[in-house]
Amino acid sequence: MENDFVDLLTLQRGLQEGIEDLFPDRIRVRAEVSSVGVKGGHCYLELCQTEKGRVVAKVRAVIWRDRYFLLSAMFREETGSDLQAGMTILAGVRVSYHEVFGLTLVVEELDPGMTLGEQERIRRETIAKLEEEGLIDRQKSLTLPDLPYRLAVISTDTAAGWGDFRHHLTENEYGFRFQVDLFEATMQGESAPASISDAIDAAVASKEPYDAILILRGGGSNFDLACFDDYGLCFNIASCDIPILTAIGHERDRHVADLVAYQDVKTPTALADLFLDLYIGEDETISSYVTRLRLAFVNKLNAMSSRIELLASRIKAADPRGILSRGYALATDAKGVILKSAAAVQPGDRVDVLFADGKLNCTVDGKV
Repeated sequence: MENDFVDLLTLQRGLQEGIEDLFPDRIRVRAEVSSVGVKGGHCYLELCQTEKGRVVAKVRAVIWRDRYFLLSAMFREETGSDLQAGMTILAGVRVSYHEVFGLTLVVEELDPGMTLGEQERIRRETIAKLEEEGLIDRQKSLTLPDLPYRLAVISTDTAAGWGDFRHHLTENEYGFRFQVDLFEATMQGESAPASISDAIDAAVASKEPYDAILILRGGGSNFDLACFDDYGLCFNIASCDIPILTAIGHERDRHVADLVAYQDVKTPTALADLFLDLYIGEDETISSYVTRLRLAFVNKLNAMSSRIELLASRIKAADPRGILSRGYALATDAKGVILKSAAAVQPGDRVDVLFADGKLNCTVDGKV
């Protein structure tokens, strides 16, 4: 009974032989990267598998320095991103068991297509679920004010995209003024969806009645922006009663957040231009009204002036002095009443005869 045991080293070597005999060749393993770090040129990873949000398996993995440079360059070229936590990878590995360090998977190959495919699968599942719930186009049924003034921006304070947007919008050459409030959030990584959703909720709950909520994010790889395909975040965007506009800064694919938003543009600067164009358009409309009013007023004045001139001409034409100047004379009785007939006077009556250059005082000697 005293020798009824094995020492730890024997146990570990037995496990080593058994495990490595069980998997003598390279095998392909599908797993999620839960952590990654590079030290001394070697890449150390922790891989896991989750089911219904619970970790059901976990293992250490390593890409030795002599292969890491080549694999990482190839992976970056195909996917646009370095290995990072949250990715699902398909790796060709050799199983290694060490008496001190335990089980380790030595990564010798990476399949970028698997990683890209997994991301696309998540994207399609999110779209399908939102379509089933009738939320894909809900935001587009909202109404953006003609002149949006109060804007809630979701970004990080140090992000270049936020700085570009703020400068372009608030320091515009036209002098237009906006109220712009920043609600900070994490804009990439596993915590981003919840952080952005919290920022949306904070903007909605604010005492300030915002006209629009803007989600700003500068450029990045598809994996940097994978958070914008998250169902929870996209559901929150689609369900919001305030128009949400996105400027996530990517040129190729539209993420689900773009699809469900009220409107999406490519860059934060382009989003600033969108709001400036609304004000420029309104300014031009007002200017056109001013021009039309000014023209109508001038035309009215010209018409009135023409009528006055015509009336003056008629008055002048009817002025007796004008008639007298042409050689005619005007006769009045002693009371100044115009004589229109010789029958109105009798011999001996006083008559005044008016000429253009003077008046004659006459006495009627007789009538013919």
